[in-house]
Amino acid sequence: MSPISIAVIIFTLVMSLISFFLMRYDKQCAIKGKWRVPEKVLFLVAALFGATGGTAGMLIFRHKTKHWYFAVFFPLMMVIQLVIVYFVINKMG
Repeated sequence: MSPISIAVIIFTLVMSLISFFLMRYDKQCAIKGKWRVPEKVLFLVAALFGATGGTAGMLIFRHKTKHWYFAVFFPLMMVIQLVIVYFVINKMG
């Protein structure tokens, strides 16, 4: 496996973990009535190859599932990102 493929995998995993834990943190803030993570930040991290973690966090923590734009675009970004990662790994070795 090439160094680029390894870097892409690591970057995707790190961004997914950040997105996952941001969803958890935001859910906890919502429960406690504290300052919330702006939705644009959640979308930005998801768009930067964190959509898998964001989608998992959304489903596991039952957070933002009633907002259609999260329910539609997080899984859509996840599929697109996983396809990109798949092709990068297969084309780069």
